[in-house]
Amino acid sequence: MNANADKKADNRKAQTFRRILQCIQPYKGLVLLSFFLAIVSTVSVLALPILIGNGVDRIIGPGQVDFEVLTGILIRLLLLILTAAVSQYLMNTVNNRITYHIVMDLREKAFRHVHVLPLSYLDVHSTGDLISRVVTDIEQFSDGLLLGFTQLFTGVVTILGTLVFMFSLQPLVTLVVLAFTPVSFFVASFISGRTYTYFKGQSESRGRLTDLTNEALGNIKVVQTFGQEKKISAEFDRRNQELSGYSMNATFYSSLTNPTTRFVNSLIYNGVVICGCLLCFMTPFGAEVLTIGGLTSFLSYVKQFSQPFNEITAVLTEFQNSLASASRVFELIDEEPEPADLPDAAVMGTAEGHVDLENVSFSYVPERPLIENLSVHAAPGMRIAIVGPTGCGKTTLINLLMRFYDVNKGAVCVDGTDIRRITRSSLRENYGMVLQDTWLRSGTIRDNIAYGRPEATDEEIIAAAKKAHAHSFIRRMENGYDTVIEENGGNLSAGQKQLLCIARVMLDLPPILILDEATSSIDTRTEIRIQKAFDEMMKGRTSFIVAHRLSTIRDADLILVMKDGHIIEQGNHDTLLETGGFYADLYRSQFAVS
Repeated sequence: MNANADKKADNRKAQTFRRILQCIQPYKGLVLLSFFLAIVSTVSVLALPILIGNGVDRIIGPGQVDFEVLTGILIRLLLLILTAAVSQYLMNTVNNRITYHIVMDLREKAFRHVHVLPLSYLDVHSTGDLISRVVTDIEQFSDGLLLGFTQLFTGVVTILGTLVFMFSLQPLVTLVVLAFTPVSFFVASFISGRTYTYFKGQSESRGRLTDLTNEALGNIKVVQTFGQEKKISAEFDRRNQELSGYSMNATFYSSLTNPTTRFVNSLIYNGVVICGCLLCFMTPFGAEVLTIGGLTSFLSYVKQFSQPFNEITAVLTEFQNSLASASRVFELIDEEPEPADLPDAAVMGTAEGHVDLENVSFSYVPERPLIENLSVHAAPGMRIAIVGPTGCGKTTLINLLMRFYDVNKGAVCVDGTDIRRITRSSLRENYGMVLQDTWLRSGTIRDNIAYGRPEATDEEIIAAAKKAHAHSFIRRMENGYDTVIEENGGNLSAGQKQLLCIARVMLDLPPILILDEATSSIDTRTEIRIQKAFDEMMKGRTSFIVAHRLSTIRDADLILVMKDGHIIEQGNHDTLLETGGFYADLYRSQFAVS
């Protein structure tokens, strides 16, 4: 079982790594430039010990000190230091550019992909988890990628370069260093291999915590109203502890990397000190005698040789976190989008307004039928009201009309064409929606009314607001139409938000309207005025009105009474009341209660 899990984790890591390389591919020119700058920087730094060693030998060697030679050495030292600094700065700049362009591409790709995911995916995945993937996980990936570019190239070049310099100084001691090098690799791979699982769990639990936080803070009034503060705090503590558990394990294993590799490298360094000191006095196997300056240079190279292992192991550990985070992002990007439009799908112009549902059947899950053999005909200009108890299929019917879901059987047709043979974008351009759940973006009132038509003039925006009876309250606000709306309309009442959503549709009236409890948050007096505006708005337009308040649909041309996914009654208001069936009972019960 564990072996299979480990194998799957390894496969997932390999696939994620290949995807990361694909993301880097467009910037391979900058990657090569970064690698070149790493070589220049590293070679400049590696040349310093040689010059320092020569300077030491000149000072403590026999004879008079040659200040002219020492001055030349100092000048070359300064030039090398300047070259290393400039190339290091340029390399960091290039690495930043590569990383943030890759991250920007990935974040844009993930965000765009969310918009083409089917509604079925968004219905079962929490908003908090999606936010965590698009924002936090990509940020974690960015940190690891930047660290990798910054330290991996210089680390590899430093290791190879120091080997060359050490072999040129003392091949025998260099072989001693190489003999212990695999131990550092083993320690690094052993530890980093165990951090991936914990980093993956950390990313997933962070998503669950973000989801709960988003849910609780977004509905804080509801939580307080029902006295659920303790319960939701307890759930927060549970998820927070889960995240802490993964984070502590990930941190513990990753924190082992540096001290263990440093311990190994210290053993190597001390071994070289002993061997180097001996070689200053004896020459076994024909080895050259080391000078004091040579030993100084060699010890500097040993330090530089061991340092990249510490950096690379840190990179490998952080990269496990990046792989785990990137894996979650790629999982989102790899989710199947909603089915593409058919190759020969027509682009619909302005629709006439004929809407037909022909023997439509639909269910979210096969074993639980919802809508069965539903047939409806709506002629242009008709007002179709849909009523029925909760869960009868009213909202599902709207989703089918908008093609958020495709029917299982039958067909939905607009102007005689199956909507599956029409591009989604052109189909939805012919619909205008006012929903019970209002949505307002961060921005001014003017921006929100003109959301569907940003090029609208001020006169058109004001005219739409007047038709929606929103102009009067907008005018009373301090900055009028330039008033900035807080997050989700926090500085507006529920009724005011609904009025702005109605004004948004009023601005650009399409041929087909969907009103889903559009007046639910408006007081009775305002509702009467809104109904008059709706009457004008719906003239000549096919309108579907989902209503719980039956007083709002008395003038509908056709009322569909739904129950358990079937139309059990249909007719106009007076006819249904005379029939004395389910609709009549609903109507009388509402007025009896009121």
